[in-house]
Amino acid sequence: MKKIIFLAITVITVFSLNSCGVIFGGSKYSGTINVKDHPNADIYVSGNKLGTGQATKLFPRNKPLVVEVKQNDCEPKTQTFDKAFRTGNFILTVLGWGIIGIGVDLGTGASYKPDHNNDPNIKKLSDKNYTFDVDYSQCKKP
Repeated sequence: MKKIIFLAITVITVFSLNSCGVIFGGSKYSGTINVKDHPNADIYVSGNKLGTGQATKLFPRNKPLVVEVKQNDCEPKTQTFDKAFRTGNFILTVLGWGIIGIGVDLGTGASYKPDHNNDPNIKKLSDKNYTFDVDYSQCKKP
């Protein structure tokens, strides 16, 4: 009997600490950054070099993505990709999980997504995968 009660409490706890946003998107997304027409441009996020020309990494949903690109003989460029509120997931969280779900989604950052609706340089591939195109046309090819 004690094992059944323990199992029931465990299952209830696991489900109560999840929410719609966490289940269907998580607190991070996979982002692929492409530097158009510049395969030799170095890509930096938060001061860390991620790659050259193209880079993929997990990024937190609750912060805008700030990308800096650099290439020899060119001025560096910084481009910010804003976040947007995930309204649909928030409504489902309110209906399905209540106040606990709201707290989980807001606390983990799962309530946000890259703002692909207002920025043509962001493409949504799925709830967890996005691509970001950086226009580095100010840097003329050598």
